[in-house]
Amino acid sequence: MDDLPLTHHSRDLDPPPGSFLTGLLRGIRKRCPQCGESHIFSRYVTVNPTCRHCGLDISAYRADDAPPYFTIFVVGHIVIPGMLLLEQNFHPASWVHMATWVPMTLLLTLALLPPIKGAVIGAQWALRMKS
Repeated sequence: MDDLPLTHHSRDLDPPPGSFLTGLLRGIRKRCPQCGESHIFSRYVTVNPTCRHCGLDISAYRADDAPPYFTIFVVGHIVIPGMLLLEQNFHPASWVHMATWVPMTLLLTLALLPPIKGAVIGAQWALRMKS
């Protein structure tokens, strides 16, 4: 039985040295951090239990509350300077701010949450941070 070779499809591989950036970039693309081939989400931000290509146990990497915090951080650093620049340069009515920044905040948040969650999972994979 020991003579049988282990394939990458039968177990999780340890990330190679220097793979933090690789895991992060694959996660941002919402791909498996190990192989980069399969999607890590089955729905909007629902994580697939395993990678369909290499068999990585993706469910072992728990992103939990980090992606929403990082998303709020990024969106805030985009929206707040925009609001301040608009106000300082044009002094628009309050309804213009509401019509501009509320939808912008919502769209940015919804667009950035999945790639940020993927990046967190990719970073956890690279750092071997299984739950």
